[in-house]
Amino acid sequence: MKLTYGVNDKPAFPQLIVYAFQQVLAIMAATITVPMVVGNGMSTAAALFGAGLGTLTYVLFTKKKSPVFLGSSFAFIGSMTAAFAGAVSLQAGYAGLIIGAIFAGLVYVVLAIAVKASGTGWIDRLMPAVVIGPTVSIIGLSLAGSAISNLQVSSATGAQTNIAILCGIIALFATMLASTYGNSHIRMIPFIIGILCGYAVALIFTLIGNSTGNADLQIISFQSFQALSEGGITLKTFLQVPDFTFLTAAQGFSQIDAEYLGVLFMAYVPVAFVVFAEHIADHKNISSIIDADLLKDPGLDHTLLGDGIGSMVGAFFGGCPNTTYGESIACVAITRNASTATIIAAAVECIILSFFSPIVAFISSIPSCVMGGVCMALYGFIAVSGLKMIQNVDLEEGRNLFVVSVILIAGIGGLSLNFSHVTLTAVATALILGIVVNKMLGAPKKN
Repeated sequence: MKLTYGVNDKPAFPQLIVYAFQQVLAIMAATITVPMVVGNGMSTAAALFGAGLGTLTYVLFTKKKSPVFLGSSFAFIGSMTAAFAGAVSLQAGYAGLIIGAIFAGLVYVVLAIAVKASGTGWIDRLMPAVVIGPTVSIIGLSLAGSAISNLQVSSATGAQTNIAILCGIIALFATMLASTYGNSHIRMIPFIIGILCGYAVALIFTLIGNSTGNADLQIISFQSFQALSEGGITLKTFLQVPDFTFLTAAQGFSQIDAEYLGVLFMAYVPVAFVVFAEHIADHKNISSIIDADLLKDPGLDHTLLGDGIGSMVGAFFGGCPNTTYGESIACVAITRNASTATIIAAAVECIILSFFSPIVAFISSIPSCVMGGVCMALYGFIAVSGLKMIQNVDLEEGRNLFVVSVILIAGIGGLSLNFSHVTLTAVATALILGIVVNKMLGAPKKN
């Protein structure tokens, strides 16, 4: 892919701020969703802060060569829920979030040491293009249901409405038109354009719906602003320190016993091995976009350390282990902006924004249907990136067809496996199945 900004390029400061904010918008919804799903009073602002600091950690370990943002990992939602369920108090549960993330991060550290000792040649043999390509596609396709579900739902009422779909489609069309027909500046910020257009239309419908009492037209939920203004306008309304996880956890570490540590170990460690497979797929994907093999330079050991240590840092402040985000990779692909400086700026913006309550409230108020429309493009690009990886694979060869077919059907069909507290995601299951089939069928026969 021809890049407008390469990994080492740095856009001018005004453009850098805007491009970085686009990355923030791309990862925002998923990053704050994880603490909302887990509940127990977890702070979305703290998760945003943790994602920003975790990303800076990742960039440091990868020597500024991998332009990817780290956000809250959905794979660990079950682990985080188990941390609270097995704790004797809420404070102990928060302490469990940090300890669990340390367990998961240490898995990455151990894997990084193993990779450093053995090299990465085994990865290319174990996961050639015929395996990794469709797996990357599955990462995008597995998110399709989420995008469409969000597209159809009004954030104000929770009901499925055609107006919500219309707002989301307008956001999608605006994104595509900006990316395709905009000038050189507009093409760099298609997601900002799309989200603002979708939000504007949703706001018009919502104001009309509120004034007429027509619930079908109400799309935007203003609860985040209402919660902000409760108790009157004060300094806290505009500037607020996030409820960092370690502050609550400090009161719970003394309540941790050996049995609870065992629960955390079983809840987090196996999931870390599952996410390892997705880690490789994500880095294969971004490598194909920037035309540089990140598994060799800076090396898989460095990306693993960045991801693992970044998860620990993110959980210490926000409670959520972090992972490389497909949304961020897709944003790089669509905008052709692979500047690591943009990722660094996005991380800094996340840290700063987490203290400004009105901005967090505004971003939280972006309707799910608008984000669903934009994510149709984001997730679609992930899927297409994977398909591009297999464009040189001989699909006339039967064995290759079997490998690709098995991965696609297992992933799209949602084949997952459950082992107690551990869920082997559809992506991980499809990848493992593809590896097994590829090895079972062996190399193509020579004529």
